[in-house]
Amino acid sequence: MLTRVNGNTYFIPGPTNTGVFQFKDRYALIVDSGSDNQQARRICDSLQEFDLSAKYLFLTHSHHDHSGGHAFIRQHFPGCRLMAHADAKVYLSQPSLLAQYIYGGHPPAGLSRSLNFKPAFPEEEVAEGLVRIHEEKFNIVELPGHAPGQCGLVTKDRVCFLGDSLFSQDNLQKYSFPFLYSIGDQIKTYDAVEQIDADYFILGHGPDILNREEMLELAGVNRTNLQKYLAMIMDLLDQPKSREELLEEIIILDDLNPDILEYHFLASTLAAMLSYLQQQENLTMQVENGRLYFFKS
Repeated sequence: MLTRVNGNTYFIPGPTNTGVFQFKDRYALIVDSGSDNQQARRICDSLQEFDLSAKYLFLTHSHHDHSGGHAFIRQHFPGCRLMAHADAKVYLSQPSLLAQYIYGGHPPAGLSRSLNFKPAFPEEEVAEGLVRIHEEKFNIVELPGHAPGQCGLVTKDRVCFLGDSLFSQDNLQKYSFPFLYSIGDQIKTYDAVEQIDADYFILGHGPDILNREEMLELAGVNRTNLQKYLAMIMDLLDQPKSREELLEEIIILDDLNPDILEYHFLASTLAAMLSYLQQQENLTMQVENGRLYFFKS
């Protein structure tokens, strides 16, 4: 069901939120496609209920829960043009890359199946700045960190679709150790989000429409949560530890209960955090007795 945010900008709440901007001629730009055909069908039904046709599909990033329904939507609305950042395009066209970098090699079958979707080949690449789409102006904001090439989109109605650049407080309570690809980029993204010139903000996950004050508060919560884990890692490295030992202690200390897929997300994010701390010259690593150890510099 379309929910009006402001002016001609709407969103469809769901497991992954979908943005909708209505053009004057009953065409629409939609933001993110959901994870699968079931979610995509719901998006198409919602548009047709309001006599709208999807003309453009903008993907905030390449993860399957935001892009997995693209093929169904484009089949349902022939001629719908796919748009994404060049860095996201690499992963959209080769979906297996996500499981490969999470696992660090050829992934087990279960991991591949969980993250798989039909390859997507965007016709239009976007980059930061003002763009004209179907005679309307939009602002693209690059927000990497969670995924390479992640971008937010701001409509003329001063509504910003943030993708997964921020996580809701409910999600952070459920998944306090969020999946991140680049910690340095994510820290810059918190700053970038706070500078976005908009009045309303829609997260990738969560039913709420945030005003600017609420968004700024949430950005602070996300930043504090990330800094908490970076500090925790440094505290745990009073004695040298391997990555597996660190992950085990974090899971126990924070009372996390991951399944196999979530465990791989945690391991990948921890690897990114260790890389960031090493780049900051806060720690170093060394192989001893056949095991890689991290320790404070």
